[in-house]
Amino acid sequence: MGQKVNPIGFRVGVYRNWDSRWFARDSYGQQLMEDLEIRKYLESCLENAELAKIEIEKAGDSVRIIVFTARPGVVIGKKGQEIEAIKKKLAKSLNKQNVEISVQEVKRPELDAQIVAKNIALQLEKRVSYKKAMKRAAASAMRMGAKGIKIRCAGRLQGAEIARKEAIRIGALPLHTLRSDIDYGFAQAYTTYGVIGVKVWICKGEFQRTT
Repeated sequence: MGQKVNPIGFRVGVYRNWDSRWFARDSYGQQLMEDLEIRKYLESCLENAELAKIEIEKAGDSVRIIVFTARPGVVIGKKGQEIEAIKKKLAKSLNKQNVEISVQEVKRPELDAQIVAKNIALQLEKRVSYKKAMKRAAASAMRMGAKGIKIRCAGRLQGAEIARKEAIRIGALPLHTLRSDIDYGFAQAYTTYGVIGVKVWICKGEFQRTT
């Protein structure tokens, strides 16, 4: 029986850290809703910035947000105006004085599963053939040094009457080997004939500890 486990959650505590880092006793629900609000707002206002992930650190009344993006210039804006506006809006909506946002550049976006998934979803929305989009993304990831990649699209592909799943797999992808560095991303394409889900798994080889 195939047991499906989220590759990111499976590796938290092994070599991956939590994307949200804070401690709460009675205010857990409130803190969680704050996190969801921050992520939702940043995803919507930085739609074109190719966001990979958002990390949130909280200590007392201060919030530190780390944005991983392939296009840091879009996030920062001209003379830092864009990031300042985002900071002010978040501070107001969260009712907190100290909100800090730092931007980290993703050097190789072809090897980031979330960015790859979003790019494929964007192409599907522009009516590009799903086969072409999947093959192109897989080829560029392998060219950049990935050990293996799997892409799966599910839904009414190319407007078909019956929804189905189509997948492409190249190279090695040992999902249950905890020491293998596997990145996972999920995105949705909102087409005129329905929503198409895109899942991407990328194996970058064995995780090398720096310490």
